[in-house]
Amino acid sequence: MTGGPGRWSANLEEGWDIFGVTNGGYLMSIATRAMEAETIGRQLISTVGSFMNPANPGVVDIRVEVLKRGRSLSTLRATLSRGDRDLVFVTGVYADPDRPINEATLNGGTPPDLPAPQDCILTEPATDAPIPPPFTGKVELRIPPEDAETFGAGAKPRSRGWFRLRDGEGLSAHAVVLATDSFPPAIFYSDLTVGWTPTVDLTIQIRDPSPSGWLACQYATRFVSGGMMEEDGEIWDESGNLVALSRQLALVSR
Repeated sequence: MTGGPGRWSANLEEGWDIFGVTNGGYLMSIATRAMEAETIGRQLISTVGSFMNPANPGVVDIRVEVLKRGRSLSTLRATLSRGDRDLVFVTGVYADPDRPINEATLNGGTPPDLPAPQDCILTEPATDAPIPPPFTGKVELRIPPEDAETFGAGAKPRSRGWFRLRDGEGLSAHAVVLATDSFPPAIFYSDLTVGWTPTVDLTIQIRDPSPSGWLACQYATRFVSGGMMEEDGEIWDESGNLVALSRQLALVSR
């Protein structure tokens, strides 16, 4: 990524695609990096992406606006575009890491019950089929064996597994953004006949901006109606600490 305040550019690399379209979490992670560069040391705690047009490899422009810079929180907006075509609008809220924090806690959930990463199936891109997509070669996804058996024929719309970056690359809030859009849609584990599920918008709340190790991820869909579906996600670290929550709205194509 190159540029300076207000105007940046980035190259969307080959291989980050699903059905030929650049992954949405990858696009959002690029946008959040550009916004973070203008926050003077603040950390991402929430981001929302609204997807306007599909993207593919090549250079994109990134316009960044600072909407508010408060004493402990900053709100920014980034627009990824190519020529006169806007691809995605992303807003981000960034917090001062030294801000006073209320120590009250309430934990209403638990991490997904997953086999150890080494006992799960590593997802690799297919060479002669569209699934798994090329994108899976860029990250390390490990799926429980029992889930692999129910893909496309199950009764529970749930997608889960372990996530980390390949080649030992460390995690960050931007990697967490990527993780929220890395697994197969939960609806693919049901017995519904569903094709492509393009994202309309994606909301991500970061509770830990600098996790380490494997991330335990779980995504579930409860409602499919009117040609739309939601997918709620939870991301935990290996110690059972909540890392992020997400909600995605997607179209259900015929």
